[in-house]
Amino acid sequence: MIHLVLGGARSGKSRYGESLAQEYAEQGDTCVYIATATALDDEMLQRIARHKQDRADANMDWGLIETPLALASTLVDQSGEGKVILVDCLTLYLTNHLIASEETHRNGVDDLWQQQKKALLACLPKLKGKIIFISNEVGSGIVPLGELTRRFADEAGWLNQAIAAKADKVSLVVAGIPLSLKG
Repeated sequence: MIHLVLGGARSGKSRYGESLAQEYAEQGDTCVYIATATALDDEMLQRIARHKQDRADANMDWGLIETPLALASTLVDQSGEGKVILVDCLTLYLTNHLIASEETHRNGVDDLWQQQKKALLACLPKLKGKIIFISNEVGSGIVPLGELTRRFADEAGWLNQAIAAKADKVSLVVAGIPLSLKG
């Protein structure tokens, strides 16, 4: 089962995804939290610390795997019957790849993001257990000014569409309230 949870910044999407995982844990599933964030500055360090504290406050026994780039292979390795995997979040995963792709592009290497996106989408039908993806919905705002930020908005939209097409459930969280879009 794949469940995509979308929302804007501070919409409550992570909290909602964690509550879904907790419901599965109460039914006996083992929870694995896959974090894609990288702490490149103090503000991101604080965000990561807040997420860790939220999980600790929920009194859940989370396994934690930090995977900024190799999401597809991590999902294949970790998925299984009786498991729920929460991936938080796809847009940070995309950001990590766009930054890496900019660097590799300058060095004449193919776009890492397109390769990893293809691998992620290809692995989805093979995954066992329950997978909850958290992702930002960035397409409802203004068109960004810079080339990289426009590419981010485009790629995030295309990734969300591709995951949603394969997902069993899709929810949009607004002001902490989940709205079912699919399933």
